[in-house]
Amino acid sequence: QVQLVESGGALVQPGESLRLSCAASGDISKLTDMGWYRRVPGKERELVAGIVAKSGAVYADSVKGRFTLYGDSAEKTIYLQMNNLKPEDTAVYYCKIGTPKSDYWGQGTQVTVSS
Repeated sequence: QVQLVESGGALVQPGESLRLSCAASGDISKLTDMGWYRRVPGKERELVAGIVAKSGAVYADSVKGRFTLYGDSAEKTIYLQMNNLKPEDTAVYYCKIGTPKSDYWGQGTQVTVSS
């Protein structure tokens, strides 16, 4: 069974940076995709950044050039580096890992960007 634990969410001011972490436990050797999503109350969850196996990363237009998705296979952790944060980035952020057997989601971490 795969479990994901996110961390790194915080209250920051516009223009500041954050790095979200998603630590995985269990067997993720047959990873098919990984990514970060976010949800704002009243709206559907949206893809922020994702990587499909053997393909490059894709980013939401709203975060291109500001956010970077990367992983550390030895640590079984995926990261989302978020720079130049804007108030509209405020949301609960979720990491997701896909395997041939199932998709797994973390519990979410709150990011609030406000002056």
